Amino acid sequence: MKKILLKGIGASPGIAEGAARIFHSGDDPSSFKEGDVLVAAITDPTMVTAMIKAAAIITDIGGITSHPAILSREMGIPCIVNTKKATEKIKNGRRIRVDGQKGEIYDLG
Repeated sequence: MKKILLKGIGASPGIAEGAARIFHSGDDPSSFKEGDVLVAAITDPTMVTAMIKAAAIITDIGGITSHPAILSREMGIPCIVNTKKATEKIKNGRRIRVDGQKGEIYDLG
């Protein structure tokens, strides 16, 4: 079993793996790669183009009715919100596994 890196609130079920990508409001969505895991403080409508490409979404704040949670459920991808410090603890390019049911993020090295 891989080490749990971080926990939050599981907001959309499913398991996905990919490279973490810290993404901020106003970042160029065309720079976001298909299958990356979007990691943000919170998502907003300017990020939807990147969110559509994401394997999963992780945010620092938010609840089960927040923007990332609702859009993730609509898109059928795993989402974990309210991790408190995902943008600090998860490094760009790091391979991670997201369990949107349990709200757990695993470091895959």
